[in-house]
Amino acid sequence: MYKIGTVSLGCDKNRIDTEEMLGRLAAAGYGFTADAADADVIVVNTCAFIDKAKEEAISTVLEMAEYKKNGKCRYLIVTGCLPQRYADELAEGLPEADAFLGTAGYDRLPEVIDRLDRGERGIVLRNDKDDRCPVAPRILTTPEHYAYIKIAEGCSNRCTYCAIPSIRGAYTSRDMDSVVDEARRLLAEHPIKELIVVAQDVTRYGEDLYGECKLIELLERLSALDVEWIRLLYLYPERITDELLDYIAANEKICNYLDIPCQHYSDKILKRMNRKISSAQIDALIDRIRSRGDFCIRSTFIVGFPGETEEDIGQLEAFLKRAKLDRCGFFEYSCEDGTPAARLDGQIPDGVKHARYERLYAAQEKIMLEKTAGKIGNVVDVLYEGIDFDRQMFVGRTRCDAPDVDSKILFKSGYPLDIGTVCKVAVTDCEDDVLLGETVE
Repeated sequence: MYKIGTVSLGCDKNRIDTEEMLGRLAAAGYGFTADAADADVIVVNTCAFIDKAKEEAISTVLEMAEYKKNGKCRYLIVTGCLPQRYADELAEGLPEADAFLGTAGYDRLPEVIDRLDRGERGIVLRNDKDDRCPVAPRILTTPEHYAYIKIAEGCSNRCTYCAIPSIRGAYTSRDMDSVVDEARRLLAEHPIKELIVVAQDVTRYGEDLYGECKLIELLERLSALDVEWIRLLYLYPERITDELLDYIAANEKICNYLDIPCQHYSDKILKRMNRKISSAQIDALIDRIRSRGDFCIRSTFIVGFPGETEEDIGQLEAFLKRAKLDRCGFFEYSCEDGTPAARLDGQIPDGVKHARYERLYAAQEKIMLEKTAGKIGNVVDVLYEGIDFDRQMFVGRTRCDAPDVDSKILFKSGYPLDIGTVCKVAVTDCEDDVLLGETVE
Protein backbone atom coordinates (compact mmCIF):
# COMPACT_ATOMS: atom_id res chain seq x y z
CA MET A 1 0.00 0.00 0.00
CA TYR A 2 1.08 3.56 -0.65
CA LYS A 3 2.37 5.79 2.13
CA ILE A 4 0.40 9.02 2.48
CA GLY A 5 1.86 12.39 3.43
CA THR A 6 -0.43 15.26 4.40
CA VAL A 7 -0.14 19.01 4.77
CA SER A 8 -2.95 20.74 6.66
CA LEU A 9 -3.36 24.49 6.19
CA GLY A 10 -5.69 26.99 7.80
CA CYS A 11 -7.80 26.75 10.92
CA ASP A 12 -8.29 24.14 13.62
CA LYS A 13 -11.53 23.04 11.92
CA ASN A 14 -9.48 22.20 8.84
CA ARG A 15 -7.10 20.23 11.03
CA ILE A 16 -10.01 18.08 12.20
CA ASP A 17 -10.95 17.42 8.57
CA THR A 18 -7.37 16.33 7.90
CA GLU A 19 -7.45 14.00 10.90
CA GLU A 20 -10.67 12.43 9.62
CA MET A 21 -9.07 11.99 6.18
CA LEU A 22 -6.21 10.13 7.82
CA GLY A 23 -8.70 7.94 9.66
CA ARG A 24 -10.49 7.04 6.43
CA LEU A 25 -7.22 6.28 4.66
CA ALA A 26 -6.01 4.14 7.56
CA ALA A 27 -9.27 2.16 7.42
CA ALA A 28 -8.61 1.60 3.71
CA GLY A 29 -5.19 0.14 4.54
CA TYR A 30 -2.86 3.01 3.72
CA GLY A 31 0.21 3.88 5.76
CA PHE A 32 1.56 7.34 6.58
CA THR A 33 4.78 9.29 6.64
CA ALA A 34 5.73 12.70 8.02
CA ASP A 35 8.48 13.00 5.39
CA ALA A 36 7.10 14.36 2.12
CA ALA A 37 10.12 12.96 0.26
CA ASP A 38 9.06 9.47 1.34
CA ALA A 39 5.35 9.81 0.46
CA ASP A 40 3.78 7.99 -2.47
CA VAL A 41 0.70 10.24 -2.26
CA ILE A 42 0.68 13.80 -0.90
CA VAL A 43 -2.60 15.41 0.16
CA VAL A 44 -2.69 19.18 0.73
CA ASN A 45 -5.78 20.23 2.68
CA THR A 46 -6.22 23.91 1.88
CA CYS A 47 -7.75 27.10 3.26
CA ALA A 48 -9.30 29.81 1.08
CA PHE A 49 -10.63 32.23 3.69
CA ILE A 50 -8.58 35.27 2.63
CA ASP A 51 -6.04 36.12 -0.07
CA LYS A 52 -3.02 35.24 2.10
CA ALA A 53 -4.49 31.80 2.79
CA LYS A 54 -5.06 31.20 -0.91
CA GLU A 55 -1.51 32.31 -1.72
CA GLU A 56 -0.14 29.98 0.95
CA ALA A 57 -2.21 27.11 -0.43
CA ILE A 58 -0.99 27.55 -4.02
CA SER A 59 2.60 27.96 -2.84
CA THR A 60 2.37 24.79 -0.75
CA VAL A 61 0.89 22.78 -3.63
CA LEU A 62 3.72 23.88 -5.92
CA GLU A 63 6.27 23.07 -3.22
CA MET A 64 4.81 19.57 -2.78
CA ALA A 65 4.76 19.09 -6.56
CA GLU A 66 8.56 19.11 -6.50
CA TYR A 67 8.42 15.72 -4.78
CA LYS A 68 6.92 14.28 -7.95
CA LYS A 69 10.25 15.13 -9.57
CA ASN A 70 12.67 14.61 -6.69
CA GLY A 71 10.87 12.23 -4.34
CA LYS A 72 8.65 9.17 -4.45
CA CYS A 73 5.39 11.05 -4.95
CA ARG A 74 3.14 9.50 -7.58
CA TYR A 75 0.02 11.58 -6.94
CA LEU A 76 -0.65 15.04 -5.55
CA ILE A 77 -4.21 15.63 -4.32
CA VAL A 78 -5.62 19.02 -3.31
CA THR A 79 -8.56 19.05 -0.91
CA GLY A 80 -10.57 21.48 1.18
CA CYS A 81 -11.74 25.04 0.82
CA LEU A 82 -9.64 26.07 -2.20
CA PRO A 83 -11.01 23.42 -4.60
CA GLN A 84 -14.47 23.77 -3.07
CA ARG A 85 -14.36 27.40 -4.15
CA TYR A 86 -12.24 27.32 -7.32
CA ALA A 87 -12.31 23.74 -8.66
CA ASP A 88 -12.56 24.63 -12.36
CA GLU A 89 -9.85 27.29 -12.22
CA LEU A 90 -7.51 24.99 -10.32
CA ALA A 91 -8.03 22.02 -12.64
CA GLU A 92 -7.05 24.24 -15.56
CA GLY A 93 -4.35 26.36 -13.94
CA LEU A 94 -2.67 23.88 -11.59
CA PRO A 95 -1.71 20.84 -13.70
CA GLU A 96 0.87 19.87 -11.07
CA ALA A 97 -1.99 18.40 -9.02
CA ASP A 98 -3.69 15.18 -10.07
CA ALA A 99 -7.04 15.53 -8.29
CA PHE A 100 -9.20 18.09 -6.50
CA LEU A 101 -11.78 17.40 -3.78
CA GLY A 102 -13.90 20.01 -2.02
CA THR A 103 -14.87 20.11 1.63
CA ALA A 104 -17.64 17.56 1.14
CA GLY A 105 -15.52 14.99 -0.68
CA TYR A 106 -13.05 13.79 1.95
CA ASP A 107 -14.66 10.37 2.29
CA ARG A 108 -13.92 9.70 -1.39
CA LEU A 109 -10.12 9.87 -1.10
CA PRO A 110 -9.59 6.09 -1.40
CA GLU A 111 -11.78 6.14 -4.54
CA VAL A 112 -9.68 8.97 -5.99
CA ILE A 113 -6.43 7.09 -5.43
CA ASP A 114 -7.93 4.03 -7.16
CA ARG A 115 -8.94 6.18 -10.13
CA LEU A 116 -5.48 7.69 -10.32
CA ASP A 117 -4.04 4.18 -10.34
CA ARG A 118 -6.23 3.49 -13.36
CA GLY A 119 -4.64 6.39 -15.20
CA GLU A 120 -7.13 9.23 -14.69
CA ARG A 121 -5.76 12.72 -14.10
CA GLY A 122 -7.26 16.13 -13.42
CA ILE A 123 -10.03 14.57 -11.36
CA VAL A 124 -12.53 17.01 -9.90
CA LEU A 125 -15.05 15.51 -7.48
CA ARG A 126 -17.99 17.75 -6.81
CA ASN A 127 -20.25 17.46 -3.81
CA ASP A 128 -22.73 20.09 -2.79
CA LYS A 129 -21.30 22.12 0.09
CA ASP A 130 -24.29 21.13 2.22
CA ASP A 131 -23.55 17.41 1.77
CA ARG A 132 -21.77 16.70 5.04
CA CYS A 133 -19.28 13.88 5.18
CA PRO A 134 -20.05 11.37 7.90
CA VAL A 135 -17.77 11.83 10.90
CA ALA A 136 -14.90 9.33 10.76
CA PRO A 137 -12.53 8.01 13.45
CA ARG A 138 -9.58 10.36 13.52
CA ILE A 139 -5.82 10.08 13.67
CA LEU A 140 -4.72 13.00 15.84
CA THR A 141 -2.12 15.40 14.46
CA THR A 142 -1.96 17.41 17.70
CA PRO A 143 0.19 16.36 20.64
CA GLU A 144 -1.72 13.67 22.50
CA HIS A 145 -2.51 15.83 25.54
CA TYR A 146 -5.05 17.97 23.67
CA ALA A 147 -7.53 17.53 20.85
CA TYR A 148 -10.08 19.58 18.93
CA ILE A 149 -13.67 18.46 18.50
CA LYS A 150 -15.96 20.10 15.94
CA ILE A 151 -19.59 20.51 17.02
CA ALA A 152 -20.96 22.18 13.88
CA GLU A 153 -20.13 22.83 10.25
CA GLY A 154 -20.63 25.97 8.16
CA CYS A 155 -22.02 29.35 9.16
CA SER A 156 -25.31 31.25 8.80
CA ASN A 157 -24.26 34.64 10.15
CA ARG A 158 -23.72 36.08 6.65
CA CYS A 159 -21.13 38.73 7.50
CA THR A 160 -20.60 40.74 4.34
CA TYR A 161 -16.84 40.14 4.18
CA CYS A 162 -16.94 36.37 4.68
CA ALA A 163 -16.90 33.58 2.09
CA ILE A 164 -17.37 30.73 4.58
CA PRO A 165 -21.13 30.24 3.92
CA SER A 166 -20.43 29.90 0.20
CA ILE A 167 -17.62 27.40 0.90
CA ARG A 168 -18.91 25.45 3.88
CA GLY A 169 -22.66 25.99 3.65
CA ALA A 170 -25.22 26.92 6.28
CA TYR A 171 -24.63 26.32 9.96
CA THR A 172 -25.29 22.66 10.72
CA SER A 173 -24.98 21.31 14.25
CA ARG A 174 -23.79 17.79 14.90
CA ASP A 175 -26.04 15.48 16.85
CA MET A 176 -25.13 15.80 20.53
CA ASP A 177 -24.77 12.07 21.06
CA SER A 178 -22.25 11.84 18.21
CA VAL A 179 -20.18 14.69 19.69
CA VAL A 180 -20.12 13.10 23.13
CA ASP A 181 -19.37 9.66 21.71
CA GLU A 182 -16.45 11.05 19.70
CA ALA A 183 -15.10 12.86 22.77
CA ARG A 184 -15.40 9.69 24.85
CA ARG A 185 -13.57 7.69 22.17
CA LEU A 186 -10.75 10.24 21.89
CA LEU A 187 -10.30 10.30 25.65
CA ALA A 188 -10.21 6.51 25.80
CA GLU A 189 -7.57 6.28 23.06
CA HIS A 190 -5.30 9.18 24.06
CA PRO A 191 -4.04 10.81 27.30
CA ILE A 192 -5.99 14.01 26.51
CA LYS A 193 -6.10 16.67 29.21
CA GLU A 194 -7.64 19.50 27.16
CA LEU A 195 -10.63 19.20 24.83
CA ILE A 196 -11.07 22.20 22.54
CA VAL A 197 -14.66 22.61 21.33
CA VAL A 198 -14.78 24.38 17.96
CA ALA A 199 -17.28 25.70 15.44
CA GLN A 200 -17.57 28.87 13.45
CA ASP A 201 -19.95 29.94 16.23
CA VAL A 202 -20.32 27.60 19.23
CA THR A 203 -22.97 29.87 20.76
CA ARG A 204 -25.39 28.87 17.98
CA TYR A 205 -25.00 25.14 18.69
CA GLY A 206 -28.21 23.16 18.48
CA GLU A 207 -30.55 25.87 17.23
CA ASP A 208 -30.94 24.28 13.79
CA LEU A 209 -31.22 20.76 15.18
CA TYR A 210 -33.16 21.15 18.41
CA GLY A 211 -34.92 24.50 17.96
CA GLU A 212 -32.88 26.19 20.71
CA CYS A 213 -29.29 26.60 21.82
CA LYS A 214 -28.01 23.44 23.49
CA LEU A 215 -24.44 24.51 24.24
CA ILE A 216 -24.79 24.33 28.02
CA GLU A 217 -26.35 20.88 27.84
CA LEU A 218 -23.52 19.72 25.59
CA LEU A 219 -20.91 21.19 27.96
CA GLU A 220 -22.60 19.47 30.89
CA ARG A 221 -22.22 16.12 29.17
CA LEU A 222 -18.63 16.77 28.09
CA SER A 223 -17.73 17.93 31.61
CA ALA A 224 -18.87 14.56 32.96
CA LEU A 225 -16.06 12.89 30.98
CA ASP A 226 -12.54 12.33 32.30
CA VAL A 227 -10.96 15.54 30.99
CA GLU A 228 -9.32 18.37 32.94
CA TRP A 229 -9.83 21.39 30.67
CA ILE A 230 -12.50 22.30 28.12
CA ARG A 231 -11.91 25.34 25.91
CA LEU A 232 -14.49 27.03 23.65
CA LEU A 233 -13.75 28.49 20.20
CA TYR A 234 -15.55 30.76 19.08
CA LEU A 235 -18.34 32.70 20.85
CA TYR A 236 -20.21 35.33 18.87
CA PRO A 237 -20.76 38.40 21.08
CA GLU A 238 -24.49 38.86 20.47
CA ARG A 239 -25.22 35.29 21.59
CA ILE A 240 -23.31 35.25 24.88
CA THR A 241 -26.02 35.07 27.54
CA ASP A 242 -25.78 35.65 31.27
CA GLU A 243 -26.75 32.00 31.75
CA LEU A 244 -23.75 30.87 29.67
CA LEU A 245 -21.36 33.20 31.51
CA ASP A 246 -22.61 31.99 34.88
CA TYR A 247 -22.27 28.38 33.79
CA ILE A 248 -18.67 28.83 32.60
CA ALA A 249 -17.75 30.71 35.77
CA ALA A 250 -19.15 27.90 37.93
CA ASN A 251 -17.70 24.96 35.96
CA GLU A 252 -14.08 24.37 36.98
CA LYS A 253 -13.36 22.26 33.90
CA ILE A 254 -14.22 25.00 31.41
CA CYS A 255 -11.38 27.44 30.85
CA ASN A 256 -12.24 31.02 31.76
CA TYR A 257 -11.19 31.96 28.23
CA LEU A 258 -13.65 33.64 25.88
CA ASP A 259 -12.62 34.04 22.25
CA ILE A 260 -15.13 36.59 20.98
CA PRO A 261 -14.73 37.83 17.38
CA CYS A 262 -15.99 41.44 17.57
CA GLN A 263 -14.37 42.44 14.23
CA HIS A 264 -14.81 46.20 14.80
CA TYR A 265 -16.20 48.79 17.19
CA SER A 266 -17.52 51.59 14.96
CA ASP A 267 -21.29 51.23 14.60
CA LYS A 268 -21.09 52.32 10.97
CA ILE A 269 -18.56 49.61 10.11
CA LEU A 270 -20.33 46.95 12.19
CA LYS A 271 -23.50 47.66 10.23
CA ARG A 272 -21.66 47.48 6.90
CA MET A 273 -20.19 44.15 8.02
CA ASN A 274 -23.70 42.89 8.86
CA ARG A 275 -22.58 42.18 12.39
CA LYS A 276 -25.48 41.75 14.81
CA ILE A 277 -24.12 43.93 17.61
CA SER A 278 -23.45 47.60 18.34
CA SER A 279 -20.59 49.35 20.13
CA ALA A 280 -22.82 49.94 23.15
CA GLN A 281 -23.65 46.23 23.29
CA ILE A 282 -19.96 45.34 23.06
CA ASP A 283 -19.25 47.64 26.02
CA ALA A 284 -22.11 46.07 27.98
CA LEU A 285 -20.85 42.57 27.17
CA ILE A 286 -17.35 43.35 28.45
CA ASP A 287 -18.87 44.73 31.66
CA ARG A 288 -21.06 41.63 32.08
CA ILE A 289 -18.06 39.35 31.64
CA ARG A 290 -15.81 41.30 33.99
CA SER A 291 -18.51 41.41 36.68
CA ARG A 292 -18.33 37.62 36.89
CA GLY A 293 -14.70 37.29 37.87
CA ASP A 294 -11.38 36.55 36.26
CA PHE A 295 -12.15 35.84 32.61
CA CYS A 296 -9.54 36.05 29.85
CA ILE A 297 -11.07 37.85 26.85
CA ARG A 298 -9.67 37.39 23.35
CA SER A 299 -11.02 39.06 20.23
CA THR A 300 -10.22 39.66 16.56
CA PHE A 301 -10.63 42.81 14.51
CA ILE A 302 -10.63 43.55 10.79
CA VAL A 303 -8.76 46.69 9.76
CA GLY A 304 -9.37 48.61 6.53
CA PHE A 305 -12.93 47.48 5.81
CA PRO A 306 -14.53 49.40 2.90
CA GLY A 307 -15.67 52.84 4.03
CA GLU A 308 -13.57 52.84 7.19
CA THR A 309 -12.40 56.34 8.07
CA GLU A 310 -9.84 57.73 10.49
CA GLU A 311 -12.72 58.43 12.85
CA ASP A 312 -13.78 54.75 12.71
CA ILE A 313 -10.29 53.46 13.39
CA GLY A 314 -9.92 56.00 16.17
CA GLN A 315 -13.07 54.65 17.83
CA LEU A 316 -11.65 51.13 17.68
CA GLU A 317 -8.30 52.24 19.09
CA ALA A 318 -10.00 54.11 21.94
CA PHE A 319 -12.06 51.01 22.71
CA LEU A 320 -8.94 48.84 22.89
CA LYS A 321 -7.25 51.27 25.28
CA ARG A 322 -10.35 51.47 27.44
CA ALA A 323 -11.41 47.80 27.43
CA LYS A 324 -7.89 46.38 27.85
CA LEU A 325 -8.68 42.99 26.35
CA ASP A 326 -6.27 40.22 27.26
CA ARG A 327 -5.59 38.96 23.73
CA CYS A 328 -6.27 40.44 20.29
CA GLY A 329 -5.69 39.43 16.70
CA PHE A 330 -5.79 41.94 13.85
CA PHE A 331 -6.35 41.25 10.16
CA GLU A 332 -6.17 43.53 7.17
CA TYR A 333 -9.44 43.33 5.22
CA SER A 334 -9.27 40.94 2.27
CA CYS A 335 -11.65 41.62 -0.62
CA GLU A 336 -13.16 38.20 -1.35
CA ASP A 337 -14.86 37.24 -4.63
CA GLY A 338 -18.59 36.88 -4.38
CA THR A 339 -19.00 38.55 -0.99
CA PRO A 340 -21.26 41.60 -0.55
CA ALA A 341 -18.35 43.62 0.86
CA ALA A 342 -16.45 43.22 -2.40
CA ARG A 343 -19.15 45.37 -4.05
CA LEU A 344 -19.08 48.14 -1.45
CA ASP A 345 -17.69 51.56 -2.28
CA GLY A 346 -14.82 53.02 -0.30
CA GLN A 347 -12.27 50.21 -0.74
CA ILE A 348 -9.15 51.08 1.26
CA PRO A 349 -5.64 51.09 -0.31
CA ASP A 350 -3.33 48.35 0.97
CA GLY A 351 -0.84 50.84 2.38
CA VAL A 352 -3.53 52.51 4.49
CA LYS A 353 -4.77 49.14 5.73
CA HIS A 354 -1.30 48.15 6.81
CA ALA A 355 -0.62 51.46 8.58
CA ARG A 356 -3.86 51.07 10.54
CA TYR A 357 -2.99 47.48 11.35
CA GLU A 358 0.39 48.56 12.73
CA ARG A 359 -1.26 51.32 14.76
CA LEU A 360 -3.73 48.98 16.45
CA TYR A 361 -1.15 46.25 16.95
CA ALA A 362 1.15 48.69 18.73
CA ALA A 363 -1.68 49.93 20.96
CA GLN A 364 -2.68 46.40 21.95
CA GLU A 365 0.93 45.30 22.48
CA LYS A 366 1.34 47.88 25.25
CA ILE A 367 -1.84 46.63 26.90
CA MET A 368 -0.75 43.00 26.60
CA LEU A 369 2.66 43.71 28.16
CA GLU A 370 0.97 45.49 31.06
CA LYS A 371 -1.41 42.57 31.51
CA THR A 372 1.46 40.08 31.45
CA ALA A 373 3.47 42.01 34.05
CA GLY A 374 0.34 42.21 36.22
CA LYS A 375 0.34 38.41 36.60
CA ILE A 376 3.63 38.37 38.53
CA GLY A 377 2.91 36.96 41.97
CA ASN A 378 -0.09 34.89 40.86
CA VAL A 379 -0.30 31.11 41.00
CA VAL A 380 -1.74 29.66 37.79
CA ASP A 381 -2.69 26.26 36.42
CA VAL A 382 -0.29 25.23 33.66
CA LEU A 383 -0.52 22.43 31.11
CA TYR A 384 3.06 21.23 30.61
CA GLU A 385 3.90 20.73 26.91
CA GLY A 386 7.66 20.43 26.46
CA ILE A 387 11.15 21.75 27.23
CA ASP A 388 12.99 24.86 26.09
CA PHE A 389 16.44 23.30 25.88
CA ASP A 390 18.19 26.65 25.35
CA ARG A 391 16.74 28.00 28.58
CA GLN A 392 16.63 24.64 30.36
CA MET A 393 13.05 25.33 31.41
CA PHE A 394 9.71 23.60 31.02
CA VAL A 395 7.19 25.10 28.58
CA GLY A 396 3.44 25.16 29.06
CA ARG A 397 0.17 27.03 28.62
CA THR A 398 -2.19 28.53 31.14
CA ARG A 399 -5.96 28.37 30.92
CA CYS A 400 -5.72 31.79 29.22
CA ASP A 401 -3.66 30.47 26.32
CA ALA A 402 -5.04 28.52 23.37
CA PRO A 403 -2.61 26.45 21.27
CA ASP A 404 -0.75 28.21 18.45
CA VAL A 405 -2.33 31.67 18.87
CA ASP A 406 -1.49 32.74 22.42
CA SER A 407 1.51 32.97 24.75
CA LYS A 408 3.51 30.40 26.68
CA ILE A 409 4.85 30.16 30.19
CA LEU A 410 8.42 29.02 30.94
CA PHE A 411 8.93 27.49 34.36
CA LYS A 412 11.20 25.41 36.54
CA SER A 413 10.17 22.46 38.64
CA GLY A 414 11.71 20.74 41.61
CA TYR A 415 10.13 17.44 40.58
CA PRO A 416 9.85 15.55 37.28
CA LEU A 417 6.86 16.12 35.01
CA ASP A 418 5.20 14.13 32.25
CA ILE A 419 3.98 15.99 29.18
CA GLY A 420 0.31 16.74 29.63
CA THR A 421 0.58 17.21 33.40
CA VAL A 422 -1.45 20.09 34.81
CA CYS A 423 0.53 21.71 37.62
CA LYS A 424 0.47 24.82 39.80
CA VAL A 425 3.06 27.45 38.84
CA ALA A 426 3.94 30.62 40.75
CA VAL A 427 4.61 33.46 38.30
CA THR A 428 7.88 35.13 39.29
CA ASP A 429 8.72 37.32 36.28
CA CYS A 430 8.00 37.93 32.61
CA GLU A 431 9.84 38.64 29.38
CA ASP A 432 7.66 40.59 26.98
CA ASP A 433 4.45 38.50 26.80
CA VAL A 434 6.05 35.28 28.13
CA LEU A 435 5.52 34.45 31.79
CA LEU A 436 8.30 32.91 33.93
CA GLY A 437 7.71 30.86 37.04
CA GLU A 438 8.30 27.75 39.11
CA THR A 439 6.07 24.96 40.29
CA VAL A 440 4.58 24.95 43.75
CA GLU A 441 3.30 21.96 45.72
